Amino acid sequence: MEPTPEQSPHHAYPDHWEADVVLRDGGTARVRPITTDDAERLVSFYEQVSDESKYYRFFAPYPRLSARDVHRFTHHDYVDRVGLAVTIGGEFIATVRFDRINGQGRPASAPADEAEVAFLVQDAHQGRGVASALLEHIAAVARERGIRRFAAEVLPANNKMIKVFRDAGFTQQRSFEDGSVHLTLDLEPTAESLAVQRAREQRAEARSVQRLLAPGSVAVIGVGREPGGVGRTVLRNLLGSGFTGRVHAVNTSFAADQGTVDGVPAHRSVGGIGEQVDLAVVAAPAERVPEAVADCGEHGVQGLVVLSAGYAERGAEGRERQRELVRQARSYGMRIIGPNAFGIINTSGAVRLNASLAPESPQAGRIGLFTQSGAIGIALLSGLHRRGAGLSAFISAGNRADVSGNDFLQYWFEDQDTDVALLYLESLGNPRKFTRLARRTAAVKPVVVVKGARHSGTNPPGHAVPVSRIPDATVSALMRQAGVIRVDTVTEMVDVGLLLAGQPLPDGPRVAILGNSESLGLLTYDACLAEGLRPRPPRDLTTEASPQDFRDALAQALADRTCDAVIVTAIPWVGENGEAETGEGEVLAAALREAAATGPAKPVAVVHVEMGGLAQALAAATSTATPPAHRPAAPVAAPGQEPPPSAPPPSGAPGAGADRAVAPAGPVPGSTGRPGPSAGRIPAYPAAERAVRALAEAVKYAQWRRQAAAPGKVPEFLDDTIDEHGTAGLIGTLLGPDPDPRGRPLTHDEAGELLSRYGVTVRPALPAPDPDAAVRAAAELGYPVALKTTAPHLRHRADLGGVRLDLANESALRRSYDELTDLLGTPAELRPVVQAMAPRGVDTVVRASIDAAAGAVLSFGLAGAPSELLGDTAHRLVPATDRDAAELIRSIKAAPVLFGWRGSAPADTAALEELLLRVSRLVDDHPEVVSVALEPVVVATQGLTVLGASVRLAPPPARSDLGPRRLPVY
Repeated sequence: MEPTPEQSPHHAYPDHWEADVVLRDGGTARVRPITTDDAERLVSFYEQVSDESKYYRFFAPYPRLSARDVHRFTHHDYVDRVGLAVTIGGEFIATVRFDRINGQGRPASAPADEAEVAFLVQDAHQGRGVASALLEHIAAVARERGIRRFAAEVLPANNKMIKVFRDAGFTQQRSFEDGSVHLTLDLEPTAESLAVQRAREQRAEARSVQRLLAPGSVAVIGVGREPGGVGRTVLRNLLGSGFTGRVHAVNTSFAADQGTVDGVPAHRSVGGIGEQVDLAVVAAPAERVPEAVADCGEHGVQGLVVLSAGYAERGAEGRERQRELVRQARSYGMRIIGPNAFGIINTSGAVRLNASLAPESPQAGRIGLFTQSGAIGIALLSGLHRRGAGLSAFISAGNRADVSGNDFLQYWFEDQDTDVALLYLESLGNPRKFTRLARRTAAVKPVVVVKGARHSGTNPPGHAVPVSRIPDATVSALMRQAGVIRVDTVTEMVDVGLLLAGQPLPDGPRVAILGNSESLGLLTYDACLAEGLRPRPPRDLTTEASPQDFRDALAQALADRTCDAVIVTAIPWVGENGEAETGEGEVLAAALREAAATGPAKPVAVVHVEMGGLAQALAAATSTATPPAHRPAAPVAAPGQEPPPSAPPPSGAPGAGADRAVAPAGPVPGSTGRPGPSAGRIPAYPAAERAVRALAEAVKYAQWRRQAAAPGKVPEFLDDTIDEHGTAGLIGTLLGPDPDPRGRPLTHDEAGELLSRYGVTVRPALPAPDPDAAVRAAAELGYPVALKTTAPHLRHRADLGGVRLDLANESALRRSYDELTDLLGTPAELRPVVQAMAPRGVDTVVRASIDAAAGAVLSFGLAGAPSELLGDTAHRLVPATDRDAAELIRSIKAAPVLFGWRGSAPADTAALEELLLRVSRLVDDHPEVVSVALEPVVVATQGLTVLGASVRLAPPPARSDLGPRRLPVY
C-alpha cells in the first residue's frame, strides 16, 4: 500500500511493521499500520465496541466517530503519528495509536522522545491478549522512531487496561491526577519485560498446538466418493483410531443428498455442516485449497492440516503459492500444519486422534515425535512400534510453512503426557529461538534431535529459511550447549529415546556390566571405554546362569553405590536337544524387571543376541502412568509475569476452554528420580555399541541437567575497562552516516582502539615499508622484536617464512628484512610490520562472528594446525557465561597443552577466560561488530598477549528473536 499525499512523503508505508501474532487462546491475528484506505473498517469496528469501552477510551460518552475523527485516526505520517490495527478476516478487532508530545521549550516542529498512547479493543476479543501484543508492537515502532517513553491516561475503573500496562514489565511510574491514572512507561526493554513477553509467547504457541492436537470435531476436505485416495484414507484412519469427537466428510462434488461416507455425514462445504468444526484436514488438490481455506476461515475452523502437495517443494511458483496459503489461513486466525504433510496423531485416551496417512495409530506412550519428513516419520513409527514404544503425539509437518518444531517445543515443555521430545529436522526456520526453547525444555525433559541435510549447503525443497554458513560441527556444539541430545541417525534417535523414556537419568559415568556371555560382556566393556564411560570389569554369570541368577546379580549391581548404571548382556540358553529354550525371553524379562523395580533408581539397559521375545517382554507396560523422572516442575512466574495457569483437565480433552493451558507438574528440574509411566520398561538393544551409545548420551545429558540447575553468569565488568557508550559512538563514526551494507574491515589501529575500550589490549605493530623504517620501529619498541608480513595470503603463516622472531639487534633485523623480501616479494606486496616480542606461551585463537542462521558465536582453539587442519575448535553462543568460557577452553582435544601437558608450566587460563568473556560482551553489546578474530593470542604462565586482531563492522543484522512477538513467514 502506497502512502497518500496527505501522509509524509519521506516515510512510505512501513510494511516491516506488519506481523502475524498468536493470541492467548491459540488463535492468530495480524498487526499492521492503519492507512487511509481503512476508514470503513474503522467505522465498522467502532460500531461493534460497547458504550462502556468507548467511555474508557474517550472519558465521555462517544457513540460514534465524526468524519474528522475518522480522518485523524486513518491519516498518519508514520513518525510522529502512528496507528496500528489488529485484524482477523480483514476486519479490525483492536487499534492503538501514539502521538508524539512536543516538550516544553521546544519548537513545535522539534520531535520529542515521549508520546501519548491509547488503545481500543473490541469487547468480543478482550481477554485474548490482544492489547498486550499491541503494546509490544507499538513500543517497538516507537523505539524505531526515537520515542523512549509512553504516557497514558486511564480511568481508574478501567482495570483491564491498567493491568496491561502494569504487567508489561517496562519500568513505569503512576500517579493520580484530575480523576484519572497517569502512567509513564520507559520503553527500553528490560529483563523483566523480555521474560513477560516470552512467557506469553510460550502460553500462546503451546495453546495453538493444543487446539490442533485436541479438536472436538474434525472435517476431512477432499474425501472421494469412491474408496481410495488420500482423503478417504485419512477418514478411515480417523474412524479406526476411535476418535472421540465428531467427524465430517467434505467434498464440493458431493450430491446434495449424499448422506454419509463411511458412516459419517457428508457435506459439500464446511459451511454446510451446521456446527462448530475445530480442525480441518485438507486433502484437496493444491488449486482447490484456497477455496477450502476460505470456507474454513469463514466458518470458525481453528486449525488446518494440509496434506496437499504442490507447494514450495515444486519451486518458485509453489513457494509463492505456499506463502499465500499461510497468509490466507492466518488472516482468519488459523494455524497450519503442512502443506505436503503426512498428518498428526494424538494417542491420549480422551482424544484418540489419527489425522494422518499412518494406517495404525501407535500405542499410547510418553514420547513426543516431530518430523519434517513423511518418509522418516513412517520409519520412526515403525521402529518405535517394533521396540514396543508408545507415543504421546506424532507430527509430520512436511514443508512446515507455519507450525514448526519450535511450536511443539513450546507445547511439550509443559505437556504432562510427554517425557521425551524427538525431532527430525532438515532445517531450522528460527535457529536462535530453537536454541532458546530447546535449552528451556531440555532443563526439564530430554530433547533428542536428528538434523538432516547437514552437509548439502542448501535447504531441502520447500524449506525457505536462511542457510547457515557455519560448519555442521559448530551447529552440533551449539545444540549441545543448549542441552539438546544430537544424534546422527534415526536409529540412534530411537535407541536414545527408549532409554530416556523408560529409565531414570544416571548420576555419573560408572557402569556395571553383567551377563551370561564373557565375549559379549567384553564387547560392551570396550564400547563403554570408547564412549568415555567408566565401566567396571564385566561380571560373567556363565552360560549356566538362570533367570534368578540374573535377578540377584542385577539387584546387587543396583545396590552398589560405586555404579551409576547397569548393562545386562544375554545370549540364549541351549537345552538338552541343542535348541534354544522357548519362552526364555519372557522369563528373563520378568526377573530383570523385578530387580529393577525393587532396587535403587538407576538406568538399566539390556544387550541381547537372538533371545526370542525378550525385547518385547521388557518393553511391555506393567503399571499405569504416574509423573516421570524428567518432568518439569510448575513454572514460577517471573517478576511482572502472569502466574502459570492452574492444572487443567488432561491436555487431550476435546473442547477444552479457550484460555486453558497445560500446567506442568513433577519434581524440581534436575531431579533424576525413577520414572513412573514406563516403570518396568527396560530398553533392549541387539548390539552392545547401540546400548552403550544411548547410555553415554544419557550420561552427558544428565551432567548438563545438573549444570543447568546452577547456570553460569554473564559477568558484568563494572570497572573502567569497558566503555559501552564510547564504543557505540566510535562504531558510529567508523561506519559513517551511510554505511555500506556489506560492512568494512577495520585497520590495525582502528581495531586496537575499538578493542581497547573493552579492556582488550592489542600489542602495537609498527609499519616497516623499508629496512630503515624497521630499525626505527624496533628502536621505539625495544629489542627483541618480531618482523612479519601482513599480506592476507601470508598472514600468520610462519611456515612460509612470513614471520621472523626473536630478532635481538639491528643487524639481525636488517638481515631478516632482506631475506623476507628476497624470498616472498617486495615490501609493497608484503606490508611488513615490526612488533615487540611477547612472553613465550601457548598460541591460541579467539574468534566471534555473527551467522545469519545461528546468531553470534564465540569460538576458541589453538593456533595453527589444531584448529585449521584438524578442526579442533570449540563454540558457544553469545552472550557467553563464565561457565561457557571455562568449557570453551577445556572442551577442545588439545586442551591438555594449556594445563601442563608433559610437564610444561600451565598457562594462565583465568586470563584467557576473561578475554573470551570480554569479546563475547563486545559482540553482544554491539551487533555492528559482525566478526572479531584475535590471532595469535599467546597465553603465558601469567597473563596473555594479543598479537594480531581483525575486526569487521557492518550495519546490524536483523534479529529474529528480539522485538515483539511475531510468527515467521517462510
